[in-house]
Amino acid sequence: MGKKKKKKSANTLVNNKKAFHNYAILETIEAGIELKGTEVKSCREGLITISEAHIRIDNGEIFLMNAHIAHYKHGNQFNHDPLRKKRLLMHKKEILKLSIQTREAGFTLMPISFYLKFGRVKVGVGVAKGKSHSDKRDVLRKKQDSKDAKRAMSKYV
Repeated sequence: MGKKKKKKSANTLVNNKKAFHNYAILETIEAGIELKGTEVKSCREGLITISEAHIRIDNGEIFLMNAHIAHYKHGNQFNHDPLRKKRLLMHKKEILKLSIQTREAGFTLMPISFYLKFGRVKVGVGVAKGKSHSDKRDVLRKKQDSKDAKRAMSKYV
């Protein structure tokens, strides 16, 4: 029997697997993102890398930093800077709530996913707390144990 691959949702553009490995995600919030035309087209093609990205709050505005959106191949001179900081679109109350949460020790904001909603690009923002090395090992051990259990059960079915 061949391996079954997980299908991405038709609207999901990219997920940040590294964030779930290195951080415990406590809360997720949806945010819009301010993009240029060629950035939107690159996003729709899935040419996004958010594994090294983080989110920063400056002067009451929230920005996505180090997210790489590749050049659009048909963009010519209208192409964008791939690593420019991108403003996220949220209500002031939400930004204030997030800034209060991130002032606490150990909390940070991480982009979790990029997806389409009603034709617009959205970003899933997660309030995260860093995992210790032993926590990461425990999660990997539990995953391996559940795989072993499934394998053992499949022999008897």
